[in-house]
Parts: sequence; structure tokens; C-alpha cells
Amino acid sequence: MRAGAGMLALLMATGCTAAAADRDKEVAVVPAAAVGITPENGAQGLIPELPIMVSAAGGTLKDVTVEAKGKRVAGMFSADRTRWRSARPMTPGTDYTVTAVAVNAAGKTTETKSVFSTVKAAKSFDVQTILPNKELTGLTVGVGMPIMITFDRDVTDRVSIEKNLQVLASKPIQGAWHWFDNRRVTFRPKEYWPAHTKVRLVARLAGVRGADGMYGTKDYVRDFTIGRSQISYADTGTHHMKVKRDGKLIRNMPISAGKGGELKYYTTSGVHLAMDRELVTVMTSPGIGPGSPGYYQTTVYDTVRISDSGEYVHGAPWSVGDQGNSNVSHGCVNVSPENAKWFMTNTLIGDPIVVTGSPRPLDPTNGWGHWQESWKQWLKWSRLRGASTEPL
Repeated sequence: MRAGAGMLALLMATGCTAAAADRDKEVAVVPAAAVGITPENGAQGLIPELPIMVSAAGGTLKDVTVEAKGKRVAGMFSADRTRWRSARPMTPGTDYTVTAVAVNAAGKTTETKSVFSTVKAAKSFDVQTILPNKELTGLTVGVGMPIMITFDRDVTDRVSIEKNLQVLASKPIQGAWHWFDNRRVTFRPKEYWPAHTKVRLVARLAGVRGADGMYGTKDYVRDFTIGRSQISYADTGTHHMKVKRDGKLIRNMPISAGKGGELKYYTTSGVHLAMDRELVTVMTSPGIGPGSPGYYQTTVYDTVRISDSGEYVHGAPWSVGDQGNSNVSHGCVNVSPENAKWFMTNTLIGDPIVVTGSPRPLDPTNGWGHWQESWKQWLKWSRLRGASTEPL
């Protein structure tokens, strides 16, 4: 009887051990990781402004490969590698192939593929001009220089556009984009650029929605450098213009400003920017034809344009006797031929020229009078309400 009981106990113990082992084997089975891809496989006619997203459940993403038009699409993983997102929206009229590999805790991999396509754009928009540029301004500019983009069509989705305009700088600054209308958007720092700052504009506009059914065609990159700090102060009351470079006075010129009488003959007061430099400029009276009272046509030399309303700093040998004591011009800032040549040679496009003492204010849309607006006013027309530059 005792031997039989022992055998039974042994069989029971063995049976329990085997059952426990079976349970351990069951616990050791780890489910495969599941992969989700958005957009879903086979989708067609997708709106391009959507991103591509990949996620893993029960594991992590080992690799995500997205290809379009034979090129790899850039993206980024979350910190825990359970999610991946494309770095930018999709491009219109494009086929995409996504291959995602996930791995579970046991090291087992799962591969999932998805193929989909976006709708073709009904219309497209492009950039017409970007300033500064090498041909018109040079790539070393003054501390007041804005970044100005003009589009070839009206764009109404300002948020999407602004999100894809990136400004990088070697010195951190606070700035913002400002919409003047549906074709013109301008970036300006809150304060003047720090001297000798390197700046890069990255406009990632390919595939970006500009309006219903309209998307950007290409990306743009523009590099430029801010030069030394030079700011000129022209006082129409004292009849002198002081030029300061890096905070130090380097030139004090006698001037003759707008004679007034009619509002159009006053030099506008405010923060102007040097917009152009010309060896020779032919000036004509605005809105008045030959033979009319007040008509004039004059050739002047060594000019720096400071507005769109015909204002220049230029040489005026006929008014040298009035420079320093009287205002006799039609609105320009007259200086001697010698000072005009020096000023044109030593001015960068984008240098601020601050005029004071006149009852006629410079309009912010007159030329590059963008510094006329306070920071609060500037932000009013920014969809994203400003941002700091990213490091370059």
C-alpha cells in the first residue's frame, strides 16, 4: 500500500510539473507587433496636404521606408519608436509606397506594405521673386533688410504657406512673417538684424496647399549675410544727415530736403531702407506731363533710392548753397556730389535711412517702409504671430 501511494504521489507531482511547464510555454508566446499605415493601402485621389503616418502596437518600429518618384521620403520617429511621420505633406499626382518593419519583445519582425496615390493638382503656384537676391541686392545686405516673397498667383491658405517658410540665422532673433496681400509676404525681425549674421531662408513649398485645389511646385533656399551695421539719420530741421557705422559717427553731411508747400513736396518721415543704387537716374515730376506747371525732368548722379514715391539721396550741385540751411528739393535728400558718391559707394541695400522733421509720414507699403509698423502692428498680419529663428 505504501509503494502504491508513493507512486501515485510521484505521478501527481510529475503531472503538476508538466502542466506548469505547459503554462510557462503559453506565457512565453509573444504576439506579433501590429503595424498601422495612414493613408491605407490602395487609397487613390488623396488630398496632398495630409502627412504619412505609421504606428506600431505591441512592439516598436524597426524601419520605415517611403518612396515616391524613385526617391526616399524623409520622416521622423517618435522617441519610443512606436510612431513615424513624414517630414512634410505629400505631393500632388504622386504614387507612394510605404514599407514598415516592426519588432515585438521577442525579436520577431512584422513587415507591412501600403501603396496609395494623391490627386493631381487642378492649379499650381510658384514664387515669382525672393528678395534679397544676388542680382538685385547682392547677398550681403544691411541690418534693416526684410525677406520678401512674391507669388505668381493669389494664395489664400496663409497658414499652410507660413508653416513652411523657415528662417535660420547664425545669431538668434525674434521675427515674423507679415502678409500685405494674397501675393506678398515679408519677414522682418522685431529689431534690426545683428551685424554679420548669416541667414538662410528655406521655403518648402512643393506640395503645399495655397488655395482650394492649388499646390506649390518646388522648394527654394536662399542664403545671405547681414553686413556691418550702418544707419543714417537725416533731420530735415537741422538740414544734416549723420551716418553711423556700428554705433560710431563716420560722416555728417549737409542736406537739403523737400521744400514742402504741397504735401507731395515734403520728404517722407520715417524709417526708409536703401532699395537701389544707381550711377545715373533721370527724375521726372510725378503725375505731371511736359508743359504743365511744375513739370521737371532732371538727370542726377550717384543715387540711392529710398522709396517708391520717387525719393532718393542724390548729388545736387545746384543746391549745395542751400545744403545745411534750407529745404529746396521736390522731396529727395540733396547732398553734394562728393557726399553723394561716398554715400552710394558705402551703402548696402537694406541699410536704414531714418528721416525726421517732416509732416508727411512714410507709408509702410511705400517701397520697403516695413519698419514703420510697430511690432504689434506687424504681428497683426502674421498668421502664426511670430517665431524665433532656428540656429544655422
